Amino acid sequence: MNTRTDFIGNMVAEDFRTAAIFKRHGIDFCCKGGRTIEEACNNKKLAPEKIYQELEALPKNEGSAIDFNSWPLDLLADYIEKTHHRYVEEKTPILQAFLDKLCKVHGDRHPELFEINALFNESAHDLAAHMKKEELILFPFVRNMVKARISGEALLQPAFGTVENPVNMMQHEHTVEGERFRKIAEITDEYLPPADACNTYKVAFAMLQDFENDLHKHIHLENNILFPKAIQLEKEFAVES
Repeated sequence: MNTRTDFIGNMVAEDFRTAAIFKRHGIDFCCKGGRTIEEACNNKKLAPEKIYQELEALPKNEGSAIDFNSWPLDLLADYIEKTHHRYVEEKTPILQAFLDKLCKVHGDRHPELFEINALFNESAHDLAAHMKKEELILFPFVRNMVKARISGEALLQPAFGTVENPVNMMQHEHTVEGERFRKIAEITDEYLPPADACNTYKVAFAMLQDFENDLHKHIHLENNILFPKAIQLEKEFAVES
């Protein structure tokens, strides 16, 4: 890993422990992973040397972390679907119920809850559609590419043309979600409950923060590993044909 020249997304793909450092400095490693540290720091008026030092101070990775970067693409697609998609499906209705309750009970004293609730409901709607597009269109094609590569069979041309078309759409939608949750984090003061918060309030904010953290990892696995490798694999078929 070259901390001076590598893209942030590639560094996180190589060693996910780096994500905590980038997050601590407010640097987006998932939706905006295609930048160097210097470029990201220039945008945020941060000193890159401090981040270089923190990254270089990480203990040598002894292999305890999961190396998603080495996984076959079909396995990675399965993991994303069964882990991150399922997480969204399970947590969304719980959070919606909590936020609805908070608006009813605390909305008069904390009107910002209505905006948080509206933003999360938008996210819930858009993520549900987004994940279905991946599960029904993009991921099956990724699995077909892997299967064709292993079997030596010809790869059938998909209806969407090239894999870059759905990938570009998914990346755009990732950016929208990233911005939406940045807004939620800003409104909630980084998920800090107010002094008069009840237990439901505290749990809801903690769940929102967990939801955002899971979304970051979810988007990272796709934007920085699955998507670029799928594009590269498709290009290899084109060269061979």
